[in-house]
Amino acid sequence: MKTVLFLPLLQIPSGHHQVADALKEDLLAIAPQWQCHKVELLSSRLGQAEKLISSVYLQWIRHFPKTYSILYAQAVIRQKKAHLSFRYYEFLFRRHIKNVVQRIQPDLIVCTHALPSYLLNKLKLNKEIANPVVNVYTDYFIHHLWGIEAIDYHFVGHPYMKTQLLEKGIPESRVFVTGIPVHPHITISRQKKRAFRSRYIGLISGGSLGIGAFAALIKRISPDDPIDYYILCGKNEQMYKQLNSENHPRLIPLPYISSRKEMDALYDQADFILTKPGGATLSECLYKKLPIFIYDMLPGQEEMNFRILKQFQLAFDFLNWKDVSNIADKLLPVLRSPQIAHYFNKVEEYHRQLSPERPAMLLYSKLNDDPSQ
Repeated sequence: MKTVLFLPLLQIPSGHHQVADALKEDLLAIAPQWQCHKVELLSSRLGQAEKLISSVYLQWIRHFPKTYSILYAQAVIRQKKAHLSFRYYEFLFRRHIKNVVQRIQPDLIVCTHALPSYLLNKLKLNKEIANPVVNVYTDYFIHHLWGIEAIDYHFVGHPYMKTQLLEKGIPESRVFVTGIPVHPHITISRQKKRAFRSRYIGLISGGSLGIGAFAALIKRISPDDPIDYYILCGKNEQMYKQLNSENHPRLIPLPYISSRKEMDALYDQADFILTKPGGATLSECLYKKLPIFIYDMLPGQEEMNFRILKQFQLAFDFLNWKDVSNIADKLLPVLRSPQIAHYFNKVEEYHRQLSPERPAMLLYSKLNDDPSQ
């Protein structure tokens, strides 16, 4: 029997937890006798203070997005010296994460956030732990906080990320282009959507927390709109109740959906999605081959995801939706144009570059192939 330790960060619903849970469930389907533990670093070290940190973090992003974006870029994106040191993180969490590893004694550690990866990389370089560690990147870029050199395996979301790691000297045998892992209940769509329909069905997502330009976008949908929209309200209960009471003929509001089977069914009904560029949501949509229109983004990670997917033509830039009174006036010309066929070709090209094995199966195989285990 093997033991696997998953390390996300913060308790708020995020792609870090979503990816960890997806891998955990998929892995237990393969090896139900295995033990899987998920430990969130801040709450396990700081207790109730984690809730305060999470609240301040969200309020900062919501009310001061430009300052967050600037500081995020300065801290982890811009090129700096080769060996960065985040001593304040080490002071707070290095001993704690070492104690967690010694207590659980995992055969494999999976990092879905950069901070645990950074700390474990330091511990492995100093020979303080020897447990195999996997970085599972939950965005479409690699920033400086991620531990790299001593990490045993890297699961990346896009081929260009593999190129970056190879340029840093990481052996090709340690890097796998898996895409950002999705839940096993999200099934791959093999049929392309039709390029023309008399009436389309769209999804509008505000993210799990339902924040951003979400409410303003919905106001640009008229009662006689030629598109029907499922509105994913996330944890924004006030928005869900308000939309329900309005009885808009084109809008179908939905509360937070925890079931990936339900989300899979929604994806199958939809012809496209309007969303913010969170890594986990983007990965599910690419897996389902669903046209992605980016209408807003949070500062930091989502800004970077947007730039990358736009660069590789895997998402449409829909940031100028405020220029029209009805968003369908900008959506329909794209949905009914050759751009959609080109988009699907790019998505097919992306899929051809992914590992043929699911990420959980790769974890299972690597752990069982390791003679030291």
